[in-house]
Amino acid sequence: MDSLAGPPSLSLPRPRAVVIGGGIVGLAVARELVSRGARVTLCEKEDRWAAHQTGRNSQVAHAGVYYAPGSAKARLAVAGNRSVVVYARDRGIAVDVCGKLIVATTADELPGLRVLAERAAANGVPARLVGPQEAREIEPHVACVQALHVRSTASVDFPGICDSLVEELTAAGADLRLGTPVLGIRRRGGTLEVATPGGVVRADRLVNCAGLHADRIARMAGLRPPAQIVPFRGEYHQLRPAARHLVRGLVYPVPDPSLPFLGVHLTRMLDGTVHAGPNAVLALAREGYRRRDLCVRDLAEAARHPGLWRLARRYPRTAVEEVARSLSRRRFAASLARLVPAIGADDIVPAGSGVRAQALRADGTLVDDFLHVRGPGQVHVLNAPSPAATAALEIARHIADQVLED
Repeated sequence: MDSLAGPPSLSLPRPRAVVIGGGIVGLAVARELVSRGARVTLCEKEDRWAAHQTGRNSQVAHAGVYYAPGSAKARLAVAGNRSVVVYARDRGIAVDVCGKLIVATTADELPGLRVLAERAAANGVPARLVGPQEAREIEPHVACVQALHVRSTASVDFPGICDSLVEELTAAGADLRLGTPVLGIRRRGGTLEVATPGGVVRADRLVNCAGLHADRIARMAGLRPPAQIVPFRGEYHQLRPAARHLVRGLVYPVPDPSLPFLGVHLTRMLDGTVHAGPNAVLALAREGYRRRDLCVRDLAEAARHPGLWRLARRYPRTAVEEVARSLSRRRFAASLARLVPAIGADDIVPAGSGVRAQALRADGTLVDDFLHVRGPGQVHVLNAPSPAATAALEIARHIADQVLED
């Protein structure tokens, strides 16, 4: 395999870059910087890669249907869907371009489904509207009045992608540091100094891909982020083995267009299991994967954020419904039965959870697009939830362009 490192410059020293965060976006950014000749140090506070959002998602490479034409999510997801599938195939990583159905179960949902069809066309996504009979040819057990068949949606082993990126970075000589939280950041002259338990890392460039803690890292670097990370726990169930035949691929509802969540859906995983979820409830800790997980600092910080209270006032019914679904397996199953009526409460069992790092503005609006802010020699990725895993290789190119142009 060819080295990632670009040709050394005869006139300019290779820039030193520090990347914070070892999820798929941080690893992809590190790989992209190395490929352009940078000397990279990657700091990850956990003792393994992809410990949070990347390692706990539903392994779906989104096609780009949901996102407003012209938005960063639309552009990068469509390109990312192609590039991550090619990367997986080239590296022998599990991938299945299985497609998915987005189903309207009532006439009230048809306008929203048509909007998605229009977005798919505008974004260059291969998708078409199908009637109930054709929908059942694709997914024999679905119930719908109409559906959107999205052919390019794929299932991808994202942790496997991360393992491959680590292999590439190691071969290229990048300095990869697990168990290395960032304790402080300051600029001294033209150099950025990043304090860690193992000493100070000095760099010319810094990229913050810290996910659930990205806003804190930005403040540590002296910036004032325009939004704060608020954690939403997404809880999953899975179908019991006897019920797995009810879902062939991916079945999604028509989402609420006012929220950046896709709704509880059904996903056949690469190992043949069928996951259901996630819902979206406020987590009591930024790494609150269980209901009982509580971090006083995280909860107090969220409670002081005026945007959280404004969000709650804006969507009181949604908040109550999500909490009720979290507490009741029967309610959770009823959400799935709207899509596949044969699914009952006895067909599902709990299957873990993830936490979405959602940026929230002070006015109570959820940041819907990717968001980053820049400082001298710095780029801070402040909102990169789904479809960030899908778009990671494209996000990395975009971020590298920005951080290296200074």
